[in-house]
This record gives sequence, structure tokens and C-alpha cells, in this order.
Amino acid sequence: MALQLREVSLRLGEEERLLPEKIAQLLDLSPAEILAWKIVRQGIDARRKPDVLRVYTLEFVVADEAGLLSRHKANPRLAKVALVPLAETFCRAAGLRVAVVGMGPAGLFAALQLAEAGAEVVLVERGQPVEQRLKDVRQFWAHGLFNAQSNIQFGEGGAGTFSDGKLTSRLNHPLTRQVLQTLVKFGAPEEILYQAKPHVGSDRLRQVLINFRRYLQELGVDIRFASRFVGFNSHRGRICSLQLDSGDEINCDQLVLALGHSARDSYQLLQQLGVKLEAKPFAIGLRVEHPLELINQIQYGRRAHPQLPAAEYSLAWNDKETGRGCYSFCMCPGGMVVNAASEVDGIVVNGMSNYRRDAELSNSALVVSVRPEDFPGTDSLAGIRFQRRWEQAAFLAGGGAWQAPAQPLLEFLHGQGGRMHSSCQPGVVHADLCQVLPDFVVTGLRRALPHFNRRMRGFCGPEATLIGVETRTSAPVRILRNDDCESVSHPGLYPAGEGAGYAGGIMSAAVDGLKVASSILRRHQKQ
Repeated sequence: MALQLREVSLRLGEEERLLPEKIAQLLDLSPAEILAWKIVRQGIDARRKPDVLRVYTLEFVVADEAGLLSRHKANPRLAKVALVPLAETFCRAAGLRVAVVGMGPAGLFAALQLAEAGAEVVLVERGQPVEQRLKDVRQFWAHGLFNAQSNIQFGEGGAGTFSDGKLTSRLNHPLTRQVLQTLVKFGAPEEILYQAKPHVGSDRLRQVLINFRRYLQELGVDIRFASRFVGFNSHRGRICSLQLDSGDEINCDQLVLALGHSARDSYQLLQQLGVKLEAKPFAIGLRVEHPLELINQIQYGRRAHPQLPAAEYSLAWNDKETGRGCYSFCMCPGGMVVNAASEVDGIVVNGMSNYRRDAELSNSALVVSVRPEDFPGTDSLAGIRFQRRWEQAAFLAGGGAWQAPAQPLLEFLHGQGGRMHSSCQPGVVHADLCQVLPDFVVTGLRRALPHFNRRMRGFCGPEATLIGVETRTSAPVRILRNDDCESVSHPGLYPAGEGAGYAGGIMSAAVDGLKVASSILRRHQKQ
């Protein structure tokens, strides 16, 4: 066994090799008594800036654990290492045929779990492999050459491929460790296993995806790129096959639908097929960009330090008059704003960072909650039409040539002031952002920004630029399923991940993919 000690701090300038000495000092030991040690969690404490601390949870081994625990029984920071629950195991799933639609985190991890259990898996993706997808996205950014099936939303890895590779989640689930270990196995940096706010970075994530794909192919998974789901067939009340736009039909016992939140044509198809759907809340707003060094100064009290990562922030404010939440979302330190369009006449923006997070600007979404009653219409796809309306308005405000509308934050807030500087490609055009958002969102942002500035002095300054619009914070639709993750209307259909309305980000989507796969395997074991 081993022991764990929390809240072990290093000041800036101190090296991690000093950590065993810190353990010894805190527990009245000699350093020689620390037989082994490792970091299990690492975070930042910037409450006393600029005296920023790096704070660790450490696992270590001593010869006399019982004696040490007895001497420090009043120390709440010292404890035995908790046993990790064993992963669920399944009998060999020979003869089980599963089709998985979508190669985002949910689809990839569902396919992995199923294939490792011995199921016969066909994995279908409407977009391209990440190598070709990267070329298509770069052509769009550089020359405005848009590909409706290979872009930031569609292709291997899902929308998260062109993001920060952020692995934080509010989800507290034992499967999160399995997801992190799998990503490390395929090439993600090992520190994601212990960082309080782990990230891979868009550049490193691409190689992880290639290694993931190769492993799935070694397991025998049949991967079909540039193949779009256009329907399914049923026999005796259960899904029995999947139809592709190529005309191919894939026989299957179970169908996992791991659609991305931007697969609008697929949602429409599901509605036509009678699959039970419902509209769900989401949020829309703008992206904000600041100089990286400004955010570092606000958060750390210093512009930079080699032992500190690019500073992050998280802001939230509830408007008591409307009951709406206004908050930052998907903050990307040292990154860029990306034009994430997936339709020919709409602009939607997102954020992206590489592993080093060393670009000159940091960005985040600033969004306001949207409720189903805000949508015109009452059907399950009303939220999609609502998103599309404002994306089309942004496209027109940007001049109709793929440039995003942008405005200095001070001008948006006060009518004048500030200057415009953005990383967004293919570019930005000065516009009145009040024209690309509903009035209640504009009002919500204008009310929230002064509160954000009180939390982070300088946030609403002349160097801040707003870019529009951010509408794809989460799926506007939920594909209803039961406690076994199976569609309530179509037996054999298993909605999964963010696009199905059951996740929000890489980690929670991957976990949901594992949950769905486990449900299918448990069902197969009982048969």
C-alpha cells in the first residue's frame, strides 16, 4: 500500500525534485525514509498573487506506514491511498455485430470498448481522416474554400479535434481515469493523469487520433470515412441494419448513434423516422480575445513565469431579473479563435489552443443561457432553427465571405472605445454585434460584463475584442433514451455523447461512449 499527502506546495523557482523533501518536512521524517513517490494531482494557487504556489497531492511509500499514520492521525491531509475499483469485465462478445456512427470521443470509445470485448464493429464517419481534415480546414482558413463534410465540426475526432483538447469535466465518474489512461497510451502527455486542469492541445490530439485509429484497425474494426448515415431498418421491432449515402447497408444487432452536436441533417432524419427527440436548453453568445500577458497579469499578478502555465479563468453571473446564467465557456489560454462553420451560409466561432498554449492571445466564449421557450416553434428541432438564424446573421454581418463579425468590447459595452485585434481566420470584419444576437443575449452580456470586470480587473479594457457568434455550446436536441442507454422509441438504437444530449466536452462524451458500450455488452451477456 501507499500513503497520500495533499496540499504540498512549491513556490516559483523551486523544482519538483524537492517534493520528497517537502513530504519529509511536513511529516517529521528524514528524506531517506521516503522510499518512493509520485505526483497524483497538480494545481495552481494564485490567491496571493504575485506569490503564486504550485500545489500537489503526492503518493508515497515509507517502511512504517502504520506508525506514521498513528503519529499524524489528526492531520486531515494525510491518508491511505484509496483502492481503485476494478474495471467492469465482460465475457467474450463473439457474434455481436455493432455499427457505430460518429468518430468523436463517444463513438471512438464505444467502438474501442466493444472491439476489445470481441464484438464485430463497423465505425462510420461522414468526414475525413484527421490528416485530410487538417488540410481541408487550413484551406478554409487560408482561402475560404469551405467543405461541408470535412471541417471543424465533421471528421475524425469530432469537433474536439480543433479545440483546446481540454479534459476537464464536472463529471465525477470512475471511468474518467480509464479515458485518461487510454489517451496516454495513444500518445497524450502523461501529465494529464495528474493535472487539475489537463489538456492535450489540438496539435498533439491529432497524433493521438491517428494512433487510436490504427489500434482500432488492429482489433478488426471496419472504419468507413466519407460515409454518411441516411437511415436504418428494423426487423421484429429492433434495429437490424444501417444505411449509408453510398447505398451500402450494414447489418447490425445494435446501432450506436454518436452524432456530433452539429449533425443537423441527421437530427432531421431521426425526426422523420419517428425517433423520440426533445428540444433542450443550450447557450449562445460571443468569443472574447485578450492578450495572453494581460490575462496572466490579472490572474497571476505577473506577465509570465517558466513554471506557470498560461493563465485560465472561469466567470459566471446569474441575472436575477431574468433568471438567466451568463458565463465563460471553453476558455483557451494562448490560443486562437477559429471559424467553425459547418453550413454554407452561416458563421459560428469556437476556440482552439495547441499543447504549448503560447500564442499571443487567449480567448473564451461568453454566453447566455437559452431555454426552449425562447425558440420560435414547439417541435424538437426548433433550437436548431434558432441557432441557424443567428449564424446566418453573422455570415451576412461579416460580408458573406467567411469573415467573422467582430467589435471592440468597450464599443459593444459603452458605444465607443477600444481597438480590434483578433486571431480568427480567414479574418474578421468590424460589425455591430447587437445585430447578430437576440436582444435578451445582448442585454445579458452587457449586464454581466461589469460583474466580470470586478472579478478580473482589466477584463473590460481597450485590448479586448468580441467575435461572433458562438452558438454550438451544446446540442440543442436530446435523443431520448432509457436507463440502459437505449432509445425509448427504437429498440437496438443507442444514442451516445454530446450530440445525443448526454455529454458536454471530450471527457464526458468519452465516458458516455464507454457507458453505452458497457450497456450493450451487459445485454449481450444475458442473452
